[in-house]
Amino acid sequence: MSHMIFNQPSEDKSALEDAGDFTPRFDDRGLITAIVTDAGDGELLMVAHMNAQALALTIQTGTAHYFSRSRGKIWKKGETSGNLQTVKEIRTDCDQDAIWLKVEVAGHDATCHTGRRSCFYRTITLQDGKPMLDIVDDERHFDPQDVYGK
Repeated sequence: MSHMIFNQPSEDKSALEDAGDFTPRFDDRGLITAIVTDAGDGELLMVAHMNAQALALTIQTGTAHYFSRSRGKIWKKGETSGNLQTVKEIRTDCDQDAIWLKVEVAGHDATCHTGRRSCFYRTITLQDGKPMLDIVDDERHFDPQDVYGK
């Protein structure tokens, strides 16, 4: 199913910026950055990467797929946790080198493997001249031990 072939990006900047062919610009590792927000309230949920196969699967199935750099393989978000991401809209930036997915999250309405709604649950603050992390969202929508067994 993921045999979609993307055309090479045009060297013509105006062609990249206009309507017409979607020609994603993958980096030298074959990846494109994907920013993921909640389709309902706009909350930033996660940032991930896609290769051509993950992007094609996402477009064709309407379910978010990513490329796991640590595992070196395609990853269907929510396959283990049940928190599948149904894609409501896909946008690309002016250079076509980043993707923005607006999604609805099934299951526990949590995206982060820690059980939180968003992967962005901490702020960075300066304390005594040292950058420190503070948790600003500690609500767990599921117990990672129960879901992942880790």
